[in-house]
Amino acid sequence: MFAGMKILPCFMVLLLCLILSTQTYAEEASSGWKAGVASVKITPEKPIWMAGYASRNKPSEGIELDIYAKALAIEDASGTRFVMVTTDLIGIPRTMRHNVEALFMEKFKLPAAALLLNASHTHCGPEIRYERVQGETISSAILSASRLYTQNLEQQLIGIIGQAINDLEPVNLTYSYGRAGFAMNRRTPTEKGVRNHPYPEGPVDHQVPVLKVTTVKKKLKAVLFGYACHNTTMSFYKISGDYAGFAQKYIEELHPGTLALFMMGCGGDQNPYPRRKEGQAAQHGRALANGVETALQAYDKPVTGKLGVELEYPEIEFATPPTKIEVQALIDSSNKYDHVRGTALMKELETSGKIRTTYPYTVQVARIGNITLVALAGEVVIDYSLRLKKELQGDFIWIAGYSNDVFGYVPSARVIHEGGYEAGGAMRYTRLPGPFSPSIEKKIISTVIALDKKLGQAK
Repeated sequence: MFAGMKILPCFMVLLLCLILSTQTYAEEASSGWKAGVASVKITPEKPIWMAGYASRNKPSEGIELDIYAKALAIEDASGTRFVMVTTDLIGIPRTMRHNVEALFMEKFKLPAAALLLNASHTHCGPEIRYERVQGETISSAILSASRLYTQNLEQQLIGIIGQAINDLEPVNLTYSYGRAGFAMNRRTPTEKGVRNHPYPEGPVDHQVPVLKVTTVKKKLKAVLFGYACHNTTMSFYKISGDYAGFAQKYIEELHPGTLALFMMGCGGDQNPYPRRKEGQAAQHGRALANGVETALQAYDKPVTGKLGVELEYPEIEFATPPTKIEVQALIDSSNKYDHVRGTALMKELETSGKIRTTYPYTVQVARIGNITLVALAGEVVIDYSLRLKKELQGDFIWIAGYSNDVFGYVPSARVIHEGGYEAGGAMRYTRLPGPFSPSIEKKIISTVIALDKKLGQAK
């Protein structure tokens, strides 16, 4: 009898410990956030035409580093969902965004604004902008491989989106940032105009934003991080995610079982330096991973509040469109890219009677609690990141470029005034009339601010 009385308090102590433990887990998950992740290897299985450099004249010849598409799904306490997909690709063509978006809305019953597609802009990946492959003198087998790869990729993206949604579980979200110093402005002013060359006095953004996803059992589930720099360390014929791919690899090796996702920032006029030598992509990847590790060890802040997303397509203006004589000059050019562009513009002129004067740009703004994430289409120059971080109000401002529709460069008014490759020279690789009008900056910035204000009013 007396022995039984001694056991009872022990039992009560154990019960109390169990209750306290359960309460601790409940408190850790009380933020109401849920998150799920998924990943798929998208390394081409056969030689394929590669993206990024006009000088390329043959398909890929091996693999330096496997490339991936990854998804992070987030849900707030009210059930609102947002899915971010990051890819080791040159860009997301508008047609691919539309195809994946349609499947996304149909299959998951979510609005278009709830999907963000971002590309790391590696120049050592497959060319998925199929119209650029058609213009090359390549074998029918390589042409077919490019077409099939692109078609399969869309299904792979939908697949990981579904897996990430099915993986949703209670988590804690926190944010912080580190820094990495290998990006440098590449627009060097000279007496003959802007030269593509390291320019240490030019604007740059070395911040490495980090979103940390931790389970209620304090297991690091995912790390989303960004950087504003062209992902162009190498220009060889091997498949690779370049510095962004290596950074993700190193983070995942340091944290087994964690998914690392890279989101490209506004690196349109930024290059990684040094570059072009074997091992330098890994070197920059290690530097970026160190920036992420610094953020993970630094004081991080909890993500609190609700989830809200907005998507809009403002019409950005081109400068005065080319005349029929100027278009014909492009067609007659010995440069194959000018010829292809001129042919496309002449067809547009003959079909509609005029050349378009605007382009439907894509602006996406997400409020992930007290984080404001802005996703801009195209190869956005650094001015947009620096300006929006000053003009937007919020605890943490995160600006991404290369999102949803990578059609060409998005210059600021300053860059257009200075001229050079990003201001209009790169238009020869598109089928757009270009260059853009200086009004482009005002239109994009005002749209971002309006969407952010709309989300703020919806609190």
